[in-house]
Amino acid sequence: MTHASPTLPVARDDRWLALAVLCAGMLMIVLDATIVNVALPAIQRDLGFSQSTLAWVVNAYLIAFGGVLLLAGRLGDLVGRRRIFLVGLTVFTVASLVCGVSDSRETLIAARFIQGFGGAMTSAVILGMIVTMFTGARERTRAISLYSFVASAGASIGLLAGGILTEALNWHWIFFVNLPIGIVTAFLALRLIEDDEGLGLSAGADVLGAILVTCALMIGVLTIIRTSDVGWRSIETLVTGATALLAFIAFVVREARITNPLLPLRIFRSRAVTGANVVMLLLVAGFFGTFFIGSLYLERVLRFDALGIGLGFLPVSLSVGLMSFAFAEPLITRFGHRAVLRGSLGLVFVALLWLARLPVDATYLVDVAPSLALIGIGAGLGFPSIVGLAMSGATNSDAGLASGLVNTTRMVGGSLGLAVMASIATTRGAALADAGADGAAALAGGSQLALVFAAGLIVGAIGVACTVLRSDRPTQLSRVDEVTADVEAMPDAA
Repeated sequence: MTHASPTLPVARDDRWLALAVLCAGMLMIVLDATIVNVALPAIQRDLGFSQSTLAWVVNAYLIAFGGVLLLAGRLGDLVGRRRIFLVGLTVFTVASLVCGVSDSRETLIAARFIQGFGGAMTSAVILGMIVTMFTGARERTRAISLYSFVASAGASIGLLAGGILTEALNWHWIFFVNLPIGIVTAFLALRLIEDDEGLGLSAGADVLGAILVTCALMIGVLTIIRTSDVGWRSIETLVTGATALLAFIAFVVREARITNPLLPLRIFRSRAVTGANVVMLLLVAGFFGTFFIGSLYLERVLRFDALGIGLGFLPVSLSVGLMSFAFAEPLITRFGHRAVLRGSLGLVFVALLWLARLPVDATYLVDVAPSLALIGIGAGLGFPSIVGLAMSGATNSDAGLASGLVNTTRMVGGSLGLAVMASIATTRGAALADAGADGAAALAGGSQLALVFAAGLIVGAIGVACTVLRSDRPTQLSRVDEVTADVEAMPDAA
């Protein structure tokens, strides 16, 4: 007793320091998804991008990121999560350097694609490391709340950071800033995060399944992104969408038949895992789509500059931070994940309805800021609840897989919401312009309809939360499933 007691605070401190390192890596990845948006006009001027090709500075990253998340999460289970984290961090940091020194369009797009691979490998295993590092219910909820703050608030922080760096220095620094962060994070990860050997490739090295799901996700994300240029009913959209669907169906059929699947379908026996991922898809689609619509509104209707747009989204960052740090853990501990999730979704729904009434002559402090703050409050409570439920049905051998799954859901949801809301806003705005509305009125009208659609997504999320996630029973997989998972995870005796 006398020797065990003094060691406890050290172990606890090491785990929380390790969490800070993981969150730093996640923040760098999340920031990069939005920090580029503010710098796009400067990049276009310097490298001579056309309006259509400029979108690929963002799209190349999204396609690679969304395509390999699930595979990266499973590889973390098989070869070791820390190893995948460090490899991804190295790839991301080196690609950031190449992005920063790029002097041609082709080099920048290629480097952004590689950045997406590194970002996916880094972020896919973080949740898996968190849930295996923190085993107590209260401390795990607290750790997930901190992670969720970084994952959700990072988008608005990226807008602010992009505005500051682009205006104070130049666009190259939005990539160079990743270098010291990546190096320090890798150094600290080697010192603070324990190495895990993984299950071995023989426990689930499903090469064909990996190819099928990666192709399905990459083609699917590409299809969604391209709809803003070619439309939802074009031949290209129908062909690529059908290809992605067929690849995904083939993947599911294969996973149901082989002994060591990349994605063991038994993970979906948990209502918590299945329901939480559906809610994550719908919530993130509305959440990140609102960032895009709101950015355009602040820029073109309220005439905010790049730095002003970043500052304009501060209510989201501040309220997400306050809820995640101060309120999420005690509320979830007191009332449970499901009750907190339903309440948070209700707050986001009310905020989107208020934001959807945006007039042309809106006042930021009255018409915009309160809605953004309320969205942040809902997100700060909702994301920790969703992530806790999504990870609760996974065994230790599936933690990386469950982490990759929820991150894949988040990424695909964001891409889907952005594409659909942008398409709705553009179509409605064009119709209003044809009817004689000026530019600001047309943009406001398109934004209103897109935000109503986002509110509809939240209604769907509330429906899933009240039906699929209605049970208050423990969300862990049954003991039989855990034993099955452990047996499946064991390498063959030979």
